[in-house]
Amino acid sequence: MVLTAEQIKSNYDVLLNGIEKYVGGERKQQFLDFYNKLDERIALLPASHKKAYHNCFPGGYVDHVIRVITAAFKVHKVWQEMGTKDTYTEEELFVSALNHDLGKIGTLEHVAVLPSKDEWRKKNLGEMYTFNTNNEYMTVPDRGLFLLQQAGIQLTTNEWIAIKTHDGLYDQANEPYLKGFMPETKPRTSLPFILHQADLMAARIEFEREWLDTFGDQPKPKQTKQDRVNTNLDKIGSDNDNLMNLVKNL
Repeated sequence: MVLTAEQIKSNYDVLLNGIEKYVGGERKQQFLDFYNKLDERIALLPASHKKAYHNCFPGGYVDHVIRVITAAFKVHKVWQEMGTKDTYTEEELFVSALNHDLGKIGTLEHVAVLPSKDEWRKKNLGEMYTFNTNNEYMTVPDRGLFLLQQAGIQLTTNEWIAIKTHDGLYDQANEPYLKGFMPETKPRTSLPFILHQADLMAARIEFEREWLDTFGDQPKPKQTKQDRVNTNLDKIGSDNDNLMNLVKNL
């Protein structure tokens, strides 16, 4: 997928407008300063370094973040309708979704990935970017939290845990947070689960958008017994209508 320069800029403006809308207090300006300072780097960043993953193209990171934010608010609404407790704010939901993958941008000094110059790896492995070894290793959630700390942006407990655990139980490091068996060790809010579901949804949709059509025709769902019953009922209704029309025309 290729985004135009106009689309990349428009997407980045969506993030800035979201900060203006959902973040209050002194944090609003702190977030705006942070994102404005690194705007070009973040705007052009891919969401992953390899085509087999998701959104491996310039602007792919922001495209993914916007989709996660959008999905997070929709999933949040579903959880509310199902009766979840009111244990987090919309600001916490937005801040968590906005920064869930922030660690992918690298450090303040160095970008995380660079365009690959290895034609063989690009052609055969789909590795369009290579990791910048100037950066010391950190996990994506940990680096994101560290970056916000460096920027002097304070997070709430809800935001910190949601960003830390947004990969859910795909990451074993999250088990102590998400796999508690005693009530007092379970998360005190549903925000981590909502953010994880939104991220999972966004990544899956991006996979379908980029890859599903390349596998050829997808099998159509098999007709169930109830589908056959409904079809027959529709046919009976249609036949009766035709019969009544015939009688009226006699």
